[in-house]
Amino acid sequence: MLFALTQWLLALYPEELSFLRVFQYLTFRAVMAAMTALLIGIAFGPWVIRRLAELKIGQPIRDYGVAEHLAKSGTPTMGGVLILIGIGVSTLLWFDWSNRFVWIVMLVTFGFGAIGWVDDWRKVVDKNPEGMRSREKYFWQSVIGLVAAFYLAFAVSESSNQRVWELFVRWVQSGFAAPLPATTDLLVPFFKAVSYPLGVWGFIILTYLVIVGASNAVNLTDGLDGLAIMPVVMVGSALGIFAYVQGNAVFSRYLLLPYIPGAGELLIFCAAMAGAGLAFLWFNAHPAQVFMGDVGALALGGALGVIAVITRQEIVLAIMGGVFVAEALSVMAQVTWFKYTKRRYGEGRRILKMAPLHHHFEKSGWKETQVVVRFWIVTMLLCLIGLASLKLR
Repeated sequence: MLFALTQWLLALYPEELSFLRVFQYLTFRAVMAAMTALLIGIAFGPWVIRRLAELKIGQPIRDYGVAEHLAKSGTPTMGGVLILIGIGVSTLLWFDWSNRFVWIVMLVTFGFGAIGWVDDWRKVVDKNPEGMRSREKYFWQSVIGLVAAFYLAFAVSESSNQRVWELFVRWVQSGFAAPLPATTDLLVPFFKAVSYPLGVWGFIILTYLVIVGASNAVNLTDGLDGLAIMPVVMVGSALGIFAYVQGNAVFSRYLLLPYIPGAGELLIFCAAMAGAGLAFLWFNAHPAQVFMGDVGALALGGALGVIAVITRQEIVLAIMGGVFVAEALSVMAQVTWFKYTKRRYGEGRRILKMAPLHHHFEKSGWKETQVVVRFWIVTMLLCLIGLASLKLR
């Protein structure tokens, strides 16, 4: 909004309002987006927490979980709405509204947020312990993920929606056999010229798995005070750097990365996500005054997934988000082994003391704050490794 407004004013009064040219700089708008989202979160956080408490939207705690967590019962949840408000308002203020990539990221983020909202509402307000049934949740996640995947299959390599449509028509006329441009290939980090062409259907399947998988992985990680939000901030900020580089023809050519016109504007969204996340951490730090809930976790995970797809950094996302990957794999391994041993021996056995992984460490004697801070440190190291792939090629 402000970008378009300043362009209009500069067209009318180029000399008198020349100071407004600073709004044309992507880095300036990114900094302002982060500050805006941070201030919105800090300012409106107490009000949101009071409203959630008044509505009796309190987090239920499982009585078979970690005993120390029972004291958290009744803490307001669904605080992810505070994050989404900060991201939405700040992004709309500072990004170029003509950029299609930011709109698709916003669609996925708020679409997944809506799914999480319904799930949380049924659990907490309607007192339905199941919330949204797994099949129903995955169905709607799949709808959003597949719509985004199908569009991005043709959008990543093109500079405008008109050219996206032309590429789609060409693919249909070829009998669904025309290859996609090289910019849609799966990139292997740390290697100069190693990539794998996916084709339209391969791209769609991979994109679907990345978006839905990242969303659910972040949701599984969100189990301790501040555990999920700080890794989201770090990984999102790192992906913002990738987006900035790949949206710049000079930088992308120098670093041997595909040039993706318009991707740089995603830095605005990533900055807003970082600012909103830090504001939420102000209230979510131990002992938490509010929990994120599915409304925040599903939305943020989906956002990370779609940004990674646009920037062609799916493998780098798996590296930098190693904590999310480990949490998801721990649940999958625990459930699979329990079902297998129950069928084989008549009694279910466990690999971990409790899943997801952060609960295993708590059961092993780590304090909650130790688990959280150590997972933050691991994420920081993994983000540095991911960023190193920019140059180490």
